[in-house]
Amino acid sequence: MAQATYYDGLTGKTVYRDETADEIAERENLQKQFADKAKANADAQIAKATARQIVLAKLGLTADEVAALLS
Repeated sequence: MAQATYYDGLTGKTVYRDETADEIAERENLQKQFADKAKANADAQIAKATARQIVLAKLGLTADEVAALLS
């Protein structure tokens, strides 16, 4: 079973104990939410890069030409 760690900064004491079923479920839920957000962010970045390439292709510009225009 996983352990919960609590540190009291005032006393300097650390307490270790087994996590409860609710704490385990909450931790797993938070890990899933984080993974889902990371995947959504990666998907958004891919979509943005794809859209950028489509626009550049329609304009007939290369990435180097766009960089030169923006600098």
